[in-house]
Amino acid sequence: MKKKLLGHILWILLMVECFPLMAVAAPKQNEQRYKIAVCDWMILKRQKIGSFQLVHELNGDGVELDMGGLGKREMFDNKLREPHFQELFRETARKYQLEVPSIAMSGFYGQSFLERVNYKELVQDCLGAMKVMNAKVAFLPLGGIKAGWEKEPVLRAQVVKRLKEVGDMAASEKVVIGIETQLDAKGDVKLLKEINSPGIKIYFKFQNALENGRDLCKELKILGKNRICQIHCTDTDGVTLPFNERLDMNKVKKTLDKMGWSGWLVVERSRDKDDVRNVKKNYGTNIRYLKEIFQ
Repeated sequence: MKKKLLGHILWILLMVECFPLMAVAAPKQNEQRYKIAVCDWMILKRQKIGSFQLVHELNGDGVELDMGGLGKREMFDNKLREPHFQELFRETARKYQLEVPSIAMSGFYGQSFLERVNYKELVQDCLGAMKVMNAKVAFLPLGGIKAGWEKEPVLRAQVVKRLKEVGDMAASEKVVIGIETQLDAKGDVKLLKEINSPGIKIYFKFQNALENGRDLCKELKILGKNRICQIHCTDTDGVTLPFNERLDMNKVKKTLDKMGWSGWLVVERSRDKDDVRNVKKNYGTNIRYLKEIFQ
């Protein structure tokens, strides 16, 4: 009887000790339908460990880590190949209770994905970084490819072929590569059908639709929830989100709600053009505004 009583007391003490730890280990954002992240390269912390503390201070839920610079290098300037940095990044993310929803290959904003002979090696490097940080989405902008490629049959066929190959690589790892194009939603749907890989989806960017005079919410509906893996939830630089008159964020939320979409909204731009380098002001304002609407 005494042994049983002692056992019950020990069990109760154990639970009392463990519950606070469990609460710490399970970030509140896990319960959210929409989570808010920030691009590390836009807050001037590209692949820097300090990005986690800064995003934590700004009350974000996660960090979109970049693969590092590319430029004329053969490979990304990527710290996440090294075991020391792998552990450091993982531990710091845990410390600040932040997730890494995606790994970005932002180098392809300026470099052509079509002209890189070692494109598979570069993507494999990204897939490796994703595994390290448990990220499920890779961001691949196609901005570096020659303008008008989508209307040139030979170039388009090459783009489709390469994206099919890397998409199948991603699918085999049970992750997704989100591509950003300058096409409208119908054009993206057509491109996805041509690629025909479960590993390629659209990484939607508000700025592209707005700058090209498209109806943002109509574009979202045309794509549908299953084709959009993640969203860069900002406009071009000019004003921060609360002051952006051409971006109706409440309407956007209603549209996404109705579509049944859920996931990560990632802050990329929408900085005050008169105070562009004031990271805390710009990104603090944008995160606070998105959380007021979406959470």
